[in-house]
Amino acid sequence: MPNNNYLMESTEETFRLDMKTNDKQVENQALWAGIKPGMRVADMGCGPGKTTFMLHQLIQPFGKTFGVDFSEDRINYANKHYKSPGIEYICKDIRDPLDDLGMFDFVWVRFVLEYYLSNSFDIVKHLSRILKPGGTLCLIDLDHNCLNHYGLPPQLEKVFSTMMNSLEANENFDFFAGRKLYSYLYDLHYQSIDVNLEPHHLIFGQLTDTDNFNWTKKMEVAAKRSGYEFEDYTGGYDDFVKDFNTFFKNPRRFTYTPVISCKGIKPLA
Repeated sequence: MPNNNYLMESTEETFRLDMKTNDKQVENQALWAGIKPGMRVADMGCGPGKTTFMLHQLIQPFGKTFGVDFSEDRINYANKHYKSPGIEYICKDIRDPLDDLGMFDFVWVRFVLEYYLSNSFDIVKHLSRILKPGGTLCLIDLDHNCLNHYGLPPQLEKVFSTMMNSLEANENFDFFAGRKLYSYLYDLHYQSIDVNLEPHHLIFGQLTDTDNFNWTKKMEVAAKRSGYEFEDYTGGYDDFVKDFNTFFKNPRRFTYTPVISCKGIKPLA
């Protein structure tokens, strides 16, 4: 997968993904999805490997985990920081043939489909082929991503809307990926489908260093990739970034993003 197909690609993306991953949230989501010791697990779009490592801990003893990501840099990072017996990291595009990986008891796809607006269902069908009958497919993604802010100045709100429309049209980004997950499993005739909704971002009051870095970097990279010229600002892009930082660091600001988790069992026949 070419790097320019991934909206958030930057020199700091591996660190951003590692830093923002909440251990307890991942553990709770995986346990809710039904992960169990001894399973053979695939973490599709594993990024820097932190999530893969946590899933692997939950399937011990005797479990084996594969972390798959298109980025050679992130796979190298995973092998350096999150390697453990029974984990294998593989540099591969999840849209390419995956038969060589074998079959899995549990396939995990977290914060991946939002980057594939036009072909996310095709990816889910593709990944479903390597799941054993009776196995679990867990899809997790954000919904209304980056769009829920209260207190935005009118100019910033206008630019936000225009920029997001551009990302959707030009970068294949899906701001409403989460609400579609249930229909994917339903249309593939999965059984025992269940859905959970919870806050992923819930930001009010004083800003933490983690949220500050994560959101500042998200806005900087997405703004540059959007193709928007920022003509509403005299100083262009730089003035937009300053305006956003002023808003976001104000403790009066209120920001939230829901995360939707969906799990289902692949039919036996």
